Amino acid sequence: MPKLAPMVEVDLKRVLVATDFSAASEKALRHAIAIARSFGAKFYLAHVVSSLGFKLAGGDAAVLATEAARRDVLQLESRLVQTGALTGIEHEAVVSEGNVWEQLEQVVEREQVDLVVIGTHGRTGLRKIFMGSVAEEIFRHASCPVLTVGPCAPSEPPVRAALRHILYPTDLSQESTEAVPFAVSLAKQHGAQLTMLHVVERFAGEALADRARVVATLEGRLKELLSDEKLAVKPDFKVETGAVDETILGMAAEQSADLIVLGLRSPDTFLDHLSWLHAYKIVCGACCPVLTIRSPRRSGSITPAV
Repeated sequence: MPKLAPMVEVDLKRVLVATDFSAASEKALRHAIAIARSFGAKFYLAHVVSSLGFKLAGGDAAVLATEAARRDVLQLESRLVQTGALTGIEHEAVVSEGNVWEQLEQVVEREQVDLVVIGTHGRTGLRKIFMGSVAEEIFRHASCPVLTVGPCAPSEPPVRAALRHILYPTDLSQESTEAVPFAVSLAKQHGAQLTMLHVVERFAGEALADRARVVATLEGRLKELLSDEKLAVKPDFKVETGAVDETILGMAAEQSADLIVLGLRSPDTFLDHLSWLHAYKIVCGACCPVLTIRSPRRSGSITPAV
């Protein structure tokens, strides 16, 4: 059994949303503001002008593009202030030029950001996955938790960012269980239903012959993850069979989950890359936001429970 990370109380003090002014990032923006308001956190509105398109055009073009982007971000910030969306929320606009993730990473580290919120367009074809995307690069490398809002997720966040049902899928690895404290803390804060899910792609050999016993053992391991926790709503423990990403997405839809929480390891091996492909498909296909916690966690983003 993996060693469990100490339980935590999620306490966000700085929330950053990365915007490219698309419809996808507009949706993520609304969710990020709701979260910042719910936690009383400082809100960062960040945009990076990618340097890729300006290598041949020269430095002047990059400068002009950055200046134009800064005007656009300030106009967006002004609109949010005028409409009251940012009333009572400390906020700051950040514009830079360069490699998108490298620039965002500098802001995350400098400002000690606790949560990055991004939108994704939901493109999941093999070519897109292997080439990568800005959203994938962010949740793959960010040192703090990342909330991804996909095209199927609600355009408007729940009132006061309230959560009713949280789905926590796990492969029962050490890295995956790093996310348990986040799922538990959020379930406690919101009085939400928590579903613990383990997916077996297929049973074979002795496991197939004694499937009931194997399922019972796996359910027991899920229960051990919450053995010392008292939740307001009794959690569910489920072991399902099927394709990992399809089963998780199906369960989230069936239970009308408001949030999926995933614990991920750094993709250092081929097998790790396969788990990231599952995660990327889940992030793009989920009809609710997905919170990803990459192991190891940055200790400054959470407060240990006492």
